Amino acid sequence: MIPPGAEAHRAAESAARKSYGKLVAYLAARTRDLASAEDALADAFASALGNWPVSGVPANPEAWLMTAAKRKLIDGARRRRRAEKAADGLVLHTEELISAMEETEGIGDERLRLMFACAHPAIDPAVRAPLILQTILGFDAATIASAFLVAPATMSQRLVRAKTKICEAGIPFRVPERAELMGRLEAVLDAVYAVFTEGWADPAGTETRRRELSGEAIWLGRLVVSLLPEEPETLGLLALMLHAEARKQARRDKAGRYVPLAEQDPANWDERLIEEAECLLFQAGKLAAPARFQIEAAIQSAHAIRRQGGPADWPAIVRLYDGLLALTGSPVVEINRAVALAEVAGAAAGLAALNDLAANARLQDYQPYWAALAELLARTDAIDDAWQAYQRAIGLESDPAVREFLQERQARLSSRTTPGRPPR
Repeated sequence: MIPPGAEAHRAAESAARKSYGKLVAYLAARTRDLASAEDALADAFASALGNWPVSGVPANPEAWLMTAAKRKLIDGARRRRRAEKAADGLVLHTEELISAMEETEGIGDERLRLMFACAHPAIDPAVRAPLILQTILGFDAATIASAFLVAPATMSQRLVRAKTKICEAGIPFRVPERAELMGRLEAVLDAVYAVFTEGWADPAGTETRRRELSGEAIWLGRLVVSLLPEEPETLGLLALMLHAEARKQARRDKAGRYVPLAEQDPANWDERLIEEAECLLFQAGKLAAPARFQIEAAIQSAHAIRRQGGPADWPAIVRLYDGLLALTGSPVVEINRAVALAEVAGAAAGLAALNDLAANARLQDYQPYWAALAELLARTDAIDDAWQAYQRAIGLESDPAVREFLQERQARLSSRTTPGRPPR
């Protein structure tokens, strides 16, 4: 028999995973105060964890949480209205808020509105995508900071300022008209892709917080495409996500071991998703000059050529990374380009490109940099340095399957050292 407390906790986790962003978006659209909406929902989850083990998990946890959060917001608004120092404008706003919160309509999905509100021009461009991640998914500042290579304290301060700005500036929660929309689209697409990569980082679905995120991101991507079907970058992003999702099952073997892309069996890829991605990419290519997501999708397409029995189109991949690097200047792109260059011009050429990044402080705790460096050092017979790079990559990796894969690669170096002298 499952203890009532455990069942309640599991139900609350499930509700947070499935409904957090939907509930925050609904509440914030009515209160025009994102921080208060998040606080009320946090209080509602706390109440659930105290109430559900005693009274049982409700038939509709999402509706229960919404009702509890509404009550928190209404109680807070009424307290402010009764305060002696409340200004007339605040009293008026409070009346409007109570009226809106006491509506009895169903819970609509207003995440897209919230995403575009977070991408408003009044919000600092550097924090738009992180703000969307926190509000839609409930990620903490430390997790978001890691994804954007920023210090957690800095990210936390930026997020607080952005939420205050939304409230003070009265930023509306709506999908903007097309003239306004294009200026916000980049941040929305960045956030959707960040959601996808968070889910992609947990292919086995073992982390509750990340489970189903890739599917959620694809759903959001389709929603944006339905809004802007002639915008090439929306098509490019959806194509990119579908190409990656098509390989999801091939990233682990039957024993759960990690399988890198170069060693995956294309027969295990989802042909239906690849075909859809290729159609989207072709459609995007007819509309405008390629931009970031179209280029990234084209790189995945160049890998997908392996379905036809040959190798990946590495020369095309290098050229595409050259274009992507010119657009973004991203050190992550430089790492991937170096790996692709090694396939075309040899490991020494790829290693030289990676060595150009050695002084970049942002990469010192970035696992893919050290894993790529270790692989290319090993291929150039710099065994001791490769061993050390693998050691650094292993220490930075949180996925047990990937860590085991790196440990196996590191162990292979032992057979290539001078007898009696293990690599250090």
